[in-house]
Amino acid sequence: MRIHFIAIGGSAMHNLAIALHKKGYQVTGSDDAIFEPSRSRLDRYGLLPAEMGWDEARISSDLDAVILGMHALTDNPELLKAQEKGIKIYSYPEYIYEQTKDKLRVVIGGSHGKTTITSMILHVLNYYKKDFDYLVGAQLAGFDTMVKITNEAPLIVIEGDEYLASPIDRRPKFHLYKANLAVISGIAWDHINVFKTYADYTYQFKLFIDTIVPGGKLVYCSADKDLEKIVKESKADIQKIGYEIPDHVVKDGVSYLLPDETPLKVFGDHNLMNINAAKLICAELGIDHKQFDIAIGSFTGAAKRLELLRESDETNVYKDFAHSPSKLKATVDAVKAQFPDRKLVACIELHTFSSLNKDFLVQYADTMATADTAIVYIDEKTFQHKRLEPFSKDDVQIAFKRADLLFFDNSEELKEYFYRVNFYRTNLLLMSSGNFGGVDLVNLARELNTVG
Repeated sequence: MRIHFIAIGGSAMHNLAIALHKKGYQVTGSDDAIFEPSRSRLDRYGLLPAEMGWDEARISSDLDAVILGMHALTDNPELLKAQEKGIKIYSYPEYIYEQTKDKLRVVIGGSHGKTTITSMILHVLNYYKKDFDYLVGAQLAGFDTMVKITNEAPLIVIEGDEYLASPIDRRPKFHLYKANLAVISGIAWDHINVFKTYADYTYQFKLFIDTIVPGGKLVYCSADKDLEKIVKESKADIQKIGYEIPDHVVKDGVSYLLPDETPLKVFGDHNLMNINAAKLICAELGIDHKQFDIAIGSFTGAAKRLELLRESDETNVYKDFAHSPSKLKATVDAVKAQFPDRKLVACIELHTFSSLNKDFLVQYADTMATADTAIVYIDEKTFQHKRLEPFSKDDVQIAFKRADLLFFDNSEELKEYFYRVNFYRTNLLLMSSGNFGGVDLVNLARELNTVG
């Protein structure tokens, strides 16, 4: 098979390219810019384009398929040439289904927690040396790539994103996988550039339930009342299994699963609910609850999800991917509840299109209420790049409903503030889907003042 990737540098795209290369396919690709870690990983497998940019000469009639990334535009010259030649064009979720339609497909959906739930399932399957394929949105310890597709594995575990499949396929990705087993972790409005209203957004999850194959199973968070209503109203011919927070205790900053008091390396109500979702799926895959508890005790978390940058007797520094209101609130509340005797400094970088939309900003009301110090950072260049009207400090304080909220739009000033604070008996939580204007967070964490 000869496959060409248009916009090969994307997170999922470059991983799929590597997976197909390992499968023995002839893979080529193009992009206008490729950044780390995609660049080094493509180069390691001989898949890095010799030159950046688009060139219709790369599209020849002997290609079996073209896989189109979301980063490409509809007038991309390579796309136009492929359409002209009648070459089959897939979005990457479409191609994942094509490669796995004879396998058992487990699809993890939801506005939050889907990467972590997927990662937990993969960790447990790996612990018991099961044979499986996967697609996950974060790099995991013990896994070489974020995508694996083989001929032999009987099942695939897929993180099912609700964002659009490609520039020419406006369906959400998770509608294309046709799950046998599915999870919905919860619904909280996101991607407002595509789904203009909450009703439009929730409708995508109704459609997702309808894509589950007849006789399949849906595991869902019954604590989410909007989701529970959607599930109860669904006429799909599937079994519906609800879950909530499992029984547990917290001692000295460590969460233990009951009844056997299994110590966990992750914490927070949201992660405990994620564990229950993963446990129910693993039970369907032949791993009983006791076996699951043994394996999940060694799960350290997905990359950038409450990732511990520094730990001392009285101070922890965490990095987290949280950016939407629901993720922000869950993460802040989790750290504060786990360490009630420590102060919490919580800093969120507003970086996504949704978070920088003034009409959407009010969704962040009270999301940082449990933090002792709340900080919002926006790189001043971000508004320019996205051609949006900048927020003022007052805009942010009013939206978050917090008059004492600190606001920074310069990364150097933000760093200087952190260096002035004494973090003795204080945790720091840094949350962003961006990079805080290029700040070296590991070095920052190491240099903080924690002396009593």
